[in-house]
Amino acid sequence: MEIYDYIIVGAGSAGCVLARSLSENPQNRVLMLEAGPPSDRFWVRTPAGMAKLFSHNELNWKYFTEPMPELGGRKMYWPRGKGLGGSSSINGMIFIRGHRRDFDNWRDLGNPGWGYDDVLPFFKSIEHNERGPDEYRGSGGPLHVSDPLVKVSSSYDFIESANRFGIPKTDDLNGELHDGVGFIQHTIEVAGASRRTTHF
Repeated sequence: MEIYDYIIVGAGSAGCVLARSLSENPQNRVLMLEAGPPSDRFWVRTPAGMAKLFSHNELNWKYFTEPMPELGGRKMYWPRGKGLGGSSSINGMIFIRGHRRDFDNWRDLGNPGWGYDDVLPFFKSIEHNERGPDEYRGSGGPLHVSDPLVKVSSSYDFIESANRFGIPKTDDLNGELHDGVGFIQHTIEVAGASRRTTHF
């Protein structure tokens, strides 16, 4: 019988980061369990693969939400990755954190240490943001975060339209203002004019 110090269920972004951190100590025996198949595939490694993986039978759980009154009782498709890297392997390298209110709600439900201000230092420690560090962003971590290389004019039009409907503009959807409209950052490493994806 194999004996482990730590068993991690799920090889998504969080599970992979945790396994990596725990494995840095050679004394730790770490087992990570994942329901999905091997994800070392062409379309997982290729940025344009997002479209191929959006409803993939093997690498996507293909969840749906509960019916939502705001959508006239309809359900919304909720793709979630299945395999090493989890949703980070199928989501087009989008980098966005959970909402501050969600973390604070978990804390308020009786989970000390789970408030947004509690977890923010950990978010910052894993990040290497091309903009440099600030109150909400980190530098020197293993996860490279960068702005889009190309920002098409229709995206600016969309942002302006949303702003006219009362949605505030923000330069950082992972910064102080989470509920806003703006360009999203990606887990892409900048190397001169070329970029490389970063997966866990």
